[in-house]
Amino acid sequence: MREYLKFYIDGRWVDPVEPRTLDVDNPTTEQVAGRIAIGAAADVDAAVEAARKAFTTWSQTSRDERLAVLGAILDEYQKRAIDLADAVGEEMGAPASLAAGPQVRMGLGHLTTSIEALKKFQFEEQYGSTLVVKEPIGVCGLITPWNWPINQIACKVFPALATGCTMVLKPSEVAPFSAQIFTEIIEAAGVPAGVYNLVYGDGPGVGSALSSHPDIDMVSFTGSTRAGIDVARNAAPTVKRVTQELGGKSPNIVLDDADFAKSVAAGVSAMMTNSGQSCNAPSRMLVPNSRMGEAITIARGTAAAVKVGDPSDKKAIGPVASKAQFDKIQGLIQKGIDEGATLVAGGTGRPDGLDTGYYVKPTVFADVTNDMTIAREEIFGPVLCILGYDDLDQAVEIANDTEYGLAGYVSGADLETARAVARRIRAGSVAINHGFDLSAPFGGYKRSGNGREWGHFGFDEYLETKAAMGYAPPQ
Repeated sequence: MREYLKFYIDGRWVDPVEPRTLDVDNPTTEQVAGRIAIGAAADVDAAVEAARKAFTTWSQTSRDERLAVLGAILDEYQKRAIDLADAVGEEMGAPASLAAGPQVRMGLGHLTTSIEALKKFQFEEQYGSTLVVKEPIGVCGLITPWNWPINQIACKVFPALATGCTMVLKPSEVAPFSAQIFTEIIEAAGVPAGVYNLVYGDGPGVGSALSSHPDIDMVSFTGSTRAGIDVARNAAPTVKRVTQELGGKSPNIVLDDADFAKSVAAGVSAMMTNSGQSCNAPSRMLVPNSRMGEAITIARGTAAAVKVGDPSDKKAIGPVASKAQFDKIQGLIQKGIDEGATLVAGGTGRPDGLDTGYYVKPTVFADVTNDMTIAREEIFGPVLCILGYDDLDQAVEIANDTEYGLAGYVSGADLETARAVARRIRAGSVAINHGFDLSAPFGGYKRSGNGREWGHFGFDEYLETKAAMGYAPPQ
């Protein structure tokens, strides 16, 4: 059993100010897999003080010095990739192919992308006699979720390091094991003391202390919209910058000219990835009403082929992360049935033969209308809603009829039509024919958050802009 009972503060592993622990469950077995220490405001104070002290020197390092540190982290990350995958597998029940594949590789991808972005990033530009300088914002509080634990740590920590910021990380208490391994990587890479600090804890105890701390200059938060509102409220009195990547209810418009067998199947498969626990999951599939029957047949077959809990199958999905999440999803599936949606596949309860673990049946609803609860609320499980449309204007109207705006998807054979529809979707990113780019900006419109992560776009969140007027003689 794992026991991570110390915090990493000022380059040392230290005991909490007041010893408290929390059991961490493995959602596959429903058994305790480990324990972590739980921090409080006093631990946050110590970590912030260390980060503030380190900022004086780290903020003045050169591009080459920061590239050297990131390169050292890259070496250590590759050495510990198996350990990271094992940790993700235990903390959130991810199958080995998912844990060692996308979960760990996404973190590696953010690291290599940050390295390449740092090599080219323009920290200074001259406009006439004025020099515009981008400087590190200061001490950053980083609060990360459990669904893509390494990905979300990586896309915050690496840009912060690259831009010269120091930081305090609070990973999710639901999935903290991979954060421990990540921190050991940081230590082994020789990141200077105080630049990176780790405090385990929950939202009320550590998250609130970070977001309200007067010596934190910026908070980057990923999680639910409800929790994001609390973070922003806590940060407001000190007027610190807040960037947030929050919930989503992303539309996936399948155009009439699309290869239906391929496009519908791809949409179902994308929805089931990571057991549906992705904020940008294509959870609302929109198809022409005239082809609803065809879509149902394809979706039913695709969902039925999704294996659940089979570690030998590389396409299998694991459990959802916790009992609380399992219960929420079960309630929403029942809500869909009660409100009259057509249950195409799956339903309530565990899959046959799986009596232990928080496993959810791959579920598809059809004939969903956009006023139904399952079309409005983020389910965060392997549950797909299929909605019909009569023409493209109606498809776009339904797609945008949501309080969220994180992502969108468009599938179609005619690229110009697909591009035109993508432009009309009110979301931070739109994937045409399921395109993907790790260097593209990632973030949301509306209640899906503010700010952007990934690639060089993520650097700007960690920088202040200074205008040095009269820097150069007039032309």
